[in-house]
Amino acid sequence: FRGDWWSPARLPAVVMATEVDGCVDGADTAWVLLSFVLVLVMFPGLALFEAGLLPAKDTLSIFVQTLVGVTALSVMWDVIGYTLVFGPDHSGIIGDFTHAFLYNVPYNDCNKFAPTIPAAAFAMFQMLFASICPLLMTGSFASRFRFWPWLVFTLLWELLVYYPVAHWVWGGGFLQQRGVIDFAGGIVVHVTSGSGAFVCAAMLGRRKDYELHNNGEFPPSNLPLAVTGTGLLFVGWFGFNAGSALKTGSLATSTVASTQIGGCVSALTWMVAASLTGHGLPPGVVSVANGGIAGLAGITPASGFIDNRGTLGLGLVLGLTTWAGNIILKKKLRVDDALEVCVVHGFSGAIGSLATGLLATRSAHPDLVNEGAFYGGGTHLLVAQVEGVLVVCVYSTIVTVALMWLLERLFRSLSGQGLRIDLEGEIVGLDIAEHRETAYHDLEVEMSEEQKALLPMHFGETQVSARRRTSAEISDSINFSEYS
Repeated sequence: FRGDWWSPARLPAVVMATEVDGCVDGADTAWVLLSFVLVLVMFPGLALFEAGLLPAKDTLSIFVQTLVGVTALSVMWDVIGYTLVFGPDHSGIIGDFTHAFLYNVPYNDCNKFAPTIPAAAFAMFQMLFASICPLLMTGSFASRFRFWPWLVFTLLWELLVYYPVAHWVWGGGFLQQRGVIDFAGGIVVHVTSGSGAFVCAAMLGRRKDYELHNNGEFPPSNLPLAVTGTGLLFVGWFGFNAGSALKTGSLATSTVASTQIGGCVSALTWMVAASLTGHGLPPGVVSVANGGIAGLAGITPASGFIDNRGTLGLGLVLGLTTWAGNIILKKKLRVDDALEVCVVHGFSGAIGSLATGLLATRSAHPDLVNEGAFYGGGTHLLVAQVEGVLVVCVYSTIVTVALMWLLERLFRSLSGQGLRIDLEGEIVGLDIAEHRETAYHDLEVEMSEEQKALLPMHFGETQVSARRRTSAEISDSINFSEYS
């Protein structure tokens, strides 16, 4: 840079040089900014959803990971993320540092990725996609991953997995050049995080008492909290998907409809499956919530490319396949993915991305280059989608394995402890063992006198007792005659 590039006297010239009259559409900009706020709502929704389904002793660890994650990843996106994803392409692999620190990403000019809104609005909207992607994995390794190793892993995973993949699919990289399409992140967000979640859960190992709790089906701590989180995620998903239209009008309308119907059909499918396998009893709220989230994740890559008929069919397929996938994960593979992230997000995202190759139609998205096979487009798009899903799944898996292996050895050499919390800390819970806080005043956990001595002074015996209720005690406290 020239020595005076930063001078205030030069700023008007810089602004005038990049200004394009008539580029920015007010309605489109307002919709994208509103969608930004809707997607932001998904972060507390994610924390509430996961915390409500996990044991009470790990509630605050989820909130800490979500809060620290979104703040750290947002700053990281501002500094290097945007430019590596949407900067000038280099060999179809990654962008460069032209727009580091969002340099020359103006508020009054557009770019080729979003031709009717300010480039800065597009950058901020994409920031939240980049931030939420690695945080989806927190539900898979809940109750086990120590905080500092988790934070290092998350930042490196973002740099080595999310940024390259987002460039390949959205930033002009080699997958986009080969015809891969992904409307709102089925491949970029859900396949990457789902693959990573499976690896993390497998490499960290099962939680204590995994066998005693029906292959990891630990009792939820607060189902109303989880349902509240589900609602916030559902609302935010309209910004996630329909906001990716980057404009108002028919495309955003079609995407809203696909998101609503796809999520609802999948939730109903899980409900029916739960009733049929539960001897005709009414379904539990967890099944309906998981079915809805699976449908929303699966409809994401196709939401702007398919019509209502395709949405109904895809929602049904997503519900059936993710229900079956969840059973295989728990009963056959016996991988302790605490909240089934690899199925609800990864598997559903892959199914939705592949279905796009069959169901994409110009009646929903007039600018499609190739329609799906069911609409006379041949197999070109389907082959591209298969290639995209396979490449991203394999890449995310390999990089995640390498990161987990290297960081395990690094932290063990530095601190004598690897990525996973020790057994005593797992029994007490991450809230107390790592963060010295608890979400509930009447929490009962197993705790040594040494651990109790480390608690802050405001913790009293009425807040945290030194024993955890056994499964038998919990069962004895329930009057099952009410349900006979």
